[in-house]
Amino acid sequence: MKAAVFHKIGDISVDNVDDPKIEQDEDVIVKVTSTAICGSDLHIYDGFFPQAKDQVMGHEFMGIVEEIGKGVTKLKKGDRIVVPFPIACGHCFFCNHDLPGHCENSNPEFYGPEGDMTKGKGGGLFGYTDLYGGYQGGQAEYVRVPYANFGPRMVPDGVDDEQVLFLTDIFPTGWTAIDWAGVKGGETVVIFGSGPVGLMAQKAAWIRGAARVIAVDIEQYRLDRAVKVNNVEVLNGEDEDLIKKIYEMTSGRGADVCVDAVGVEASRSFGEKLKAVAHLEKGTVKVMENCFKAVRRGGQVSVVGVYGNPYDNFPVHTIFDKGLHVHMGQAPVQKYIDELFRLTLDGKVILNDIISHRLPLTEASHAYDIFKKKKEDCVKVVMKP
Repeated sequence: MKAAVFHKIGDISVDNVDDPKIEQDEDVIVKVTSTAICGSDLHIYDGFFPQAKDQVMGHEFMGIVEEIGKGVTKLKKGDRIVVPFPIACGHCFFCNHDLPGHCENSNPEFYGPEGDMTKGKGGGLFGYTDLYGGYQGGQAEYVRVPYANFGPRMVPDGVDDEQVLFLTDIFPTGWTAIDWAGVKGGETVVIFGSGPVGLMAQKAAWIRGAARVIAVDIEQYRLDRAVKVNNVEVLNGEDEDLIKKIYEMTSGRGADVCVDAVGVEASRSFGEKLKAVAHLEKGTVKVMENCFKAVRRGGQVSVVGVYGNPYDNFPVHTIFDKGLHVHMGQAPVQKYIDELFRLTLDGKVILNDIISHRLPLTEASHAYDIFKKKKEDCVKVVMKP
């Protein structure tokens, strides 16, 4: 089969690889009909998360069940499904507490309580390095899906792929940020990052009753997309008076809620890059720090942008002095997906309006290039095998 394969930093190509096979009783093999590139895929592409050997990329995918293991009871051949990105067994302590990303059984080699850079990681993820289980991803013609009695959700007839593809990750992730912040109605929500997750968090904020939603990004084309599809107010992230302007827009207090939908790969100055090298750091926590500055005292900060390294001079004093409530981590997709499925099927939210590029899988190398380098006003790429 053909698949988008990571070889080394900056090198992803479409190769012929072996077809996946049933390995466990609860596995299914899925013929992929749509797959997407996620911002967190760039963390592997850019070397922020190490991967020494070749791996099929991708954790946002859906398709048709082609083969089932003998222990699969909830799916049959021919069923059309979307697949949450966390690989979770459905019956361990963490799965039973709606924390599928921390599943005790899906990452046996590297799982543990420590949460370190290279040991004690969480549960398995599709196409996301050996540290997270070494599972081959869904940017391919076929993919093996473990624990198929727990994760996948069936797609009704008559529903287009693009209506539900983003239930795999980015809509639940955006929703998680807003739910963690306890948005109930009337809040001012500032969302740093208007990439795919940021756009979804904007949608979630409106659904949950926010009074104002303000999007921050350094790319004007992303801000234009946010205005077009989500009707939000916008600020440029490179504005020297950014935090001051947020205070001015919020009666001098700061926002009720701030969301970091950017993570480790935020834009940095040359001086900031030198500092990172000196401190043996990868990337930056600049956006998270801006959230701590921009939020009001006693406010809520949700961090769904990905971080994988320790950072010196972390502003714990600001968090303490302002009495902030900080929530961060991977989205528990299986916790929210059924509710979000209903919102989508009922027409309460439109998800496919963030797509900027539709390409065949054979153009995956080009797709990664334009997404990484922000060429062609690229916001979200969907690929068809």
